Amino acid sequence: MAEGAAVVSAESDGGGDLGTVEPERGVAPIKPQYLTTKEQFHEFLEAKGQEKPSQESEAVDLAGNDLAEPEAKRIRLEDGQTEDGQAEEAAEPGEQLQAQKRARGQNKCRPHVKPTHYDKNKLCPSLVQESAARCFYGDRCRFLHDVGHYLETKPADLGPSCVLFETFGRCPYGVTCRFAGAHLGPEGQNLVREGLVQAPPVRNGLDKALQQQLRKRKIHFKRAEQALRQLSRGPLPGPTPEATVPEGREAEGAPGQDNCDIQLAPQEPDTVGPPSGPLRTCGPLTDEDVVRLRPHEKRRLDISGKLYLAPLTTCGNLPFRRICKRFGADVTCGEMAVCTNLLQGQTSEWALLKRHPCEDIFGVQLEGAFPDTMTKCAELLNRTIEVDFVDINVGCPIDLVFKKGGGCALMNRLAKFQQIVRGMNQVLDVPLTVKLRTGVQERVNLAHRLLPDLRDWGAALVTLHGRSREQRYTKLADWQYIEQCVAAARPMPLFGNGDVLSYEDANRALQTGVAGVMIARGALLKPWLFTEIKEQRHWDISSSERLDILRDFTHYGLEHWGSDTQGVEKTRRFLLEWLSFLCRYVPVGLLERLPQRINERPPYYLGRDYLETLMASQKAADWIRISEMLLGPVPPNFVFLPKHKANAYK
Repeated sequence: MAEGAAVVSAESDGGGDLGTVEPERGVAPIKPQYLTTKEQFHEFLEAKGQEKPSQESEAVDLAGNDLAEPEAKRIRLEDGQTEDGQAEEAAEPGEQLQAQKRARGQNKCRPHVKPTHYDKNKLCPSLVQESAARCFYGDRCRFLHDVGHYLETKPADLGPSCVLFETFGRCPYGVTCRFAGAHLGPEGQNLVREGLVQAPPVRNGLDKALQQQLRKRKIHFKRAEQALRQLSRGPLPGPTPEATVPEGREAEGAPGQDNCDIQLAPQEPDTVGPPSGPLRTCGPLTDEDVVRLRPHEKRRLDISGKLYLAPLTTCGNLPFRRICKRFGADVTCGEMAVCTNLLQGQTSEWALLKRHPCEDIFGVQLEGAFPDTMTKCAELLNRTIEVDFVDINVGCPIDLVFKKGGGCALMNRLAKFQQIVRGMNQVLDVPLTVKLRTGVQERVNLAHRLLPDLRDWGAALVTLHGRSREQRYTKLADWQYIEQCVAAARPMPLFGNGDVLSYEDANRALQTGVAGVMIARGALLKPWLFTEIKEQRHWDISSSERLDILRDFTHYGLEHWGSDTQGVEKTRRFLLEWLSFLCRYVPVGLLERLPQRINERPPYYLGRDYLETLMASQKAADWIRISEMLLGPVPPNFVFLPKHKANAYK
């Protein structure tokens, strides 16, 4: 423990220079008996653990090219040659530097291909849902209506048991399920078990009627327009004076609830009495339905001391959050959702807001650059979904968001930032939180200046990531600066985020005075980190236990995305994205000193068994092999390209 504290002190004081404690900077200290070379590592995996790798590797040809390296990446690394192997003309030094600078850190080789093979020989939804009514499109329907022909062209089942049938007693995908043999009768009928267990309702779905009204722009945002008019006349002094009012659910309705046209009569801002006009209700009328809440009566967010799972783009999906909840995460948040896409009724964007019943404290994160769209989106979500808080993303560093004025760019746009926070806070019944970075440029910290303003604007909580946008992940998070910001934010609670991969890291973070710790990459590398922090121990988890975690993720994924072909491949894609992070974890029993630091990448090593070695591979082909253990063989046209990788693999 004392040694670990000394190491962290050396990192924070000297920018990560570990001196004599760390033999090689940025490399995890693995015991010598487990270390190996790259060639021996891949030779061991190719032999499937049956033979020990030879001392002299045969993975390098006579020309010196590394055959274990993916073909596309190897060609790109050969300077002065084209893809055909022809030597190209020497460019000017200035042009070479400009080309390297332009391509640095950007995945320019990633193709954006929308899969179309799912629509081939697809059964009509009217038959899948076992509807008694005839297909609405009739002869114009582009899907199959012959179940026998569909079964002849359908690929073989991926396994003998269906997760949905085993869990809930009925599989809603019927004959299209890739595990249909477990619940199909002799004549192809979908079987149902006695004592049917209802699937737990996943909340915050997008209702079709609401989607249609959003696309036709028939939604009226009365409270948002009123708040924007007030903000246009000038900033309001102090916290937002007008408290949130539980708005009646209008004709578009909330998913899973009856559509009842509830209209509240216009009121003056300071009126707290019941409306004067007629009121139609769906049930008993309570004071909460008609009484305007005062600012101090707004719902409070008390999560001090709790473990907060960060909103992780792509990997922070609902099945992954269920895994983290099982290991002890207290607070969860949906992936970053773009407010303009939500207002347009995009199904893919609304899917990021879904909430599982196990998520007892759940919030959504919104990204936007303008007060009107952010305020209207906040009012829309306040009417239609169930959340405990709404978070504003002021920390996204990617160019696509930053150049439009969102994410980190809001830290330099104080007028717009203030209007966004005040406007959203005015139309929300739930607390409003903000996640931001230290600043935009590496040595220009802005957070300590913004925190007192955010407190006055009405933010209930702020999460600070101890890095700037320019810095990305090149250096360790600055927890000393986070400690300074804690004092600037008081009495508003401040959560800290950055480089937490062990319970020692979490303990040191709490010593800075933060109200709690947000965990991001640490949860991707080892989701059982929440258990380690709560039990104050290192968990030397075995490879079979890690495989069981992945198996549970695939089960949750099939429940969430479906057990048909499209759902299986979507589950596989998100599993592979997660495996691209999990491969960085080094088992506790292999380390020379504890704990592993988040900036330490593992060298090539042979694990205590074959599966542990396979999970340490950084090749996408090996990740696909792990997915085949859980989801069966991949289709012949399947291509996986990790989003966060700079190099494309096939």
